[in-house]
Amino acid sequence: MSDQLLPPAGGTAAPYDALLLLSFGGPEGPDDVVPFLENVTRGRGIPRERLKEVGQHYFGFGGVSPINAQNRALLEALRKDFADHGLDLPVYWGNRNWAPYLTDVLREMTADGRRRIAVLTTSAYASYSGCRQYRENLADALAALEAEGLELPRVDKLRHYFNHPGFVDPMIEGVIAALDTLPEETRAGAHLAFTTHSIPTAAADTSGPVEDHTEGGAGGAYVKQHLDVAEVIADEVAVRTGGDHPWQLVYQSRSGAPHTPWLEPDICDHLEALHEAGAPAVVMVPIGFVSDHMEVLYDLDTEATAKAAELGLPVARSATVGADPQFAGAVRELVLERAARERGEPADECWVGMLGQSHDLCAVGCCPGRAPRPAAAGEDSPYA
Repeated sequence: MSDQLLPPAGGTAAPYDALLLLSFGGPEGPDDVVPFLENVTRGRGIPRERLKEVGQHYFGFGGVSPINAQNRALLEALRKDFADHGLDLPVYWGNRNWAPYLTDVLREMTADGRRRIAVLTTSAYASYSGCRQYRENLADALAALEAEGLELPRVDKLRHYFNHPGFVDPMIEGVIAALDTLPEETRAGAHLAFTTHSIPTAAADTSGPVEDHTEGGAGGAYVKQHLDVAEVIADEVAVRTGGDHPWQLVYQSRSGAPHTPWLEPDICDHLEALHEAGAPAVVMVPIGFVSDHMEVLYDLDTEATAKAAELGLPVARSATVGADPQFAGAVRELVLERAARERGEPADECWVGMLGQSHDLCAVGCCPGRAPRPAAAGEDSPYA
């Protein structure tokens, strides 16, 4: 494992004059649920009645997704961290699928005179939905501003941060805290189930740069990055607790047509397999999620936890990173690192694991979608 030194506190964000926190968005009341799902599934022809069925997960939580509150908390954590470290960089927040909408926020930033914008997405790994689709959203928003005759800002998406210490360390601490909640007699033998969002195997195989693409469901950069982080966490948990915990990468939140292959095994199937194998307990570790999305609250805290209770298998769920101060510090370091490179200056690399630091600029062919669409902040961007 390589653990590079963290960049020093302070520094300048030039040439950047703003940071945009770009996220998925979520409903904030029962009346928002179906319109939100219509935004998410736009162009797929899914009937409104079917969306009402899907929306039952949200209705079970009062129609409110936790993601917006989590993003507000992260927004405040970033502003506090920047101020505490003397970094004068305003932070804005926009969403893909719900208010505050990305186009509206970019319009606001343009009116505020922001001309060079660093973008942090709330997705740490390479995939179409976690990277390129956000870049397509940025291109759509810029095209809308261009049609309005506005002067376009330049937007640069910050690199994948899946293996940044400020993202990984809070998860290590979360696993150790979750282990402590298990019955004492089960802790030493508890298994770790690292969970992330399942995606179609075809999309996984073409995730990341072309050189990382695979065939036959091997999972491309998406799976490779998750496995690397899982190994780092499992190894460090073993060091801190004094005992190894068997682990596996598993998946959750599958959707789509049943005949389309998606990454497996599903978390509930995995819990059944562990129970049959005699595992004494399991900690579910949602490494694929920055914060407590609805998928975490429902698929893990509700559905998977109910399955474990049915099996009589003790389970705990470790915390997501959310607005942890270490993560806020990592974002500051990502901004300073990218800013230094944009100025042509040396930048301290900051990563753990075996894969090294991710690329700044997505190459042509990186995480392709089903149909070609313009995407900003990459080598193929129509906006320099």
